[in-house]
Amino acid sequence: MTAKTGPLSGMRVIELAHIMAGPVCGLMLADMGADVIKVEKPTGDDSRRFTPPEIEGEAAAYMMMNRNKRGISLNLKDPVAVEVLRKLLADADVVVENYRLGTMEKLGLSYEDLAAVNPRIIYCEISGFGRTGPYAERGGFDLIAQGMSGLMSITGEGPGRPPIKVAAPISDINAGILGAMGVSAAYANMLQTGQGQKVDTSLFEAAITQTYWQSAIAFATGIKPEPLGSAHPLNAPYQAFRTSDGWINVGAANQSNWLRFLDVIAAPELNEDPRFNSNANRIQNLSTLIEILNRHMAKETTATWLARMEAAQLPAGPVNDILQMHQDPQAIAREMIIDVDHATAGAVKTIGHPVKYSKTPAKTDRAAPVLGQHSREVLAEIGYTADHIEALVQSNAVVAA
Repeated sequence: MTAKTGPLSGMRVIELAHIMAGPVCGLMLADMGADVIKVEKPTGDDSRRFTPPEIEGEAAAYMMMNRNKRGISLNLKDPVAVEVLRKLLADADVVVENYRLGTMEKLGLSYEDLAAVNPRIIYCEISGFGRTGPYAERGGFDLIAQGMSGLMSITGEGPGRPPIKVAAPISDINAGILGAMGVSAAYANMLQTGQGQKVDTSLFEAAITQTYWQSAIAFATGIKPEPLGSAHPLNAPYQAFRTSDGWINVGAANQSNWLRFLDVIAAPELNEDPRFNSNANRIQNLSTLIEILNRHMAKETTATWLARMEAAQLPAGPVNDILQMHQDPQAIAREMIIDVDHATAGAVKTIGHPVKYSKTPAKTDRAAPVLGQHSREVLAEIGYTADHIEALVQSNAVVAA
């Protein structure tokens, strides 16, 4: 195995997770240098069947979520495979799992079971609603978490419209990032104390953390916030405007930027209007203000406005589609769009690590594994002989590519 760089180099993670939240956690840890070994069932992670699209028969969704990891496949219905997993976990630093409550306990692989053998282990559980509370036994999905957290009540074009889901699976992704944050904190504590611990987060909590501004408003006023389209609940104007050929976001959220904005659109008289001369007044009269500003913005192209706003040092940006974002020079310069070589699909593009480290850089140099790609390699590392590994493969306890 090639030595990894990154701030978590030397950490070994066993990922017993499928589809998204758990795999995002493993992805973040792998990017930061951890050796993440993904354990899949014999039919593979369900995201292998999230098709189309495919690249040379490999699901694009699976490849995105599981790059930078090694992969083995175990049939955990076979007690022999469970013993293989137990041996793999015996000296691991971290286990990440997102099974339903009770699954790991039935396998004899609960935190208490593993900590009795390996007291340094960090046991990260990512579930729909967390491992305590009245919803602990419920399964969870991103859509359900977005609805129950209040996110869907504040997302959309305006009051009275149907509830809208944030298009990206934000609670899944954020739960994975929170899991990686929790693992990193617990790992730092383990290095100081020698003791591991449980790390428990959920899609529900991950979605709730996205409501900071709206919850602040509700706590203070007792009034439920409503959807505002692209507008901000506390500052104005701070939203998307239609230009003559597209859309542009403008962040004129404080008084100095508001005045710059008026200079750019040649409408200084709006600051003399008592409806718009302060942020509080602009928020109170937002619909009228936006109607006026949209008339001004429709006079020029997005490119023209962007050039003028950049010259005025006014925060602004285009509303890109995903393909345009992939081609953005800043995204490319920050290595957010990168290539990796896949065993069967060849060179594939993926999203890079979002944090830069000056001394321990993250590195993405491994594509997602084909099913069982590293089974033999990983089992050899924990002491199995070639003959024993072949016997496990022949018995179907282990799947090896």
